[in-house]
Amino acid sequence: MSERPEQHKDPVDAIIGQWAVVRPDLDTTAMEVFGRVNRLSRAIGERMDRAYAGFGISRGEFDVLATLRRSGEPYALSPRQLSATLMLTTGGMTGRLDKLERAGLLRRSPDPHDRRGLRVTLTDKGRELVDEAVGAGLAVQAEVLSGALDAGRAGQLADLLRDLLSATEE
Repeated sequence: MSERPEQHKDPVDAIIGQWAVVRPDLDTTAMEVFGRVNRLSRAIGERMDRAYAGFGISRGEFDVLATLRRSGEPYALSPRQLSATLMLTTGGMTGRLDKLERAGLLRRSPDPHDRRGLRVTLTDKGRELVDEAVGAGLAVQAEVLSGALDAGRAGQLADLLRDLLSATEE
């Protein structure tokens, strides 16, 4: 367990402290890292949900729109490509596409290169909305990050997390 000044202790420190009492033989370093990553993910996820709700979309719906936007012009992908990128089942993707299409943020049309396939295309309204929403989401993330870390430490953390993530993707 890493020692931290009392005023900087967090709930993970309390959990680690409890394990140290009942199982002092355990190396809880991994628990400290992943416990904080999980708590951070939940906390920032809730803030992102609120930011996107202001645009009438959920985080999952934002992900669909953002994936189309990042794909570049003509901002079109197949439902299968979207599902693979977002790691969703086709059933989960269909529900999101239905809602976003009803809202006029995307449209589905036959794939000109595959008679059996569909293309999902971002509408102008969808592009405008996702451009605003991505700015709002980044502002939330930047506020949290800059409130805790300077640019150098934020870059170090990004590098460390990249290394950790790549170790899980082998």
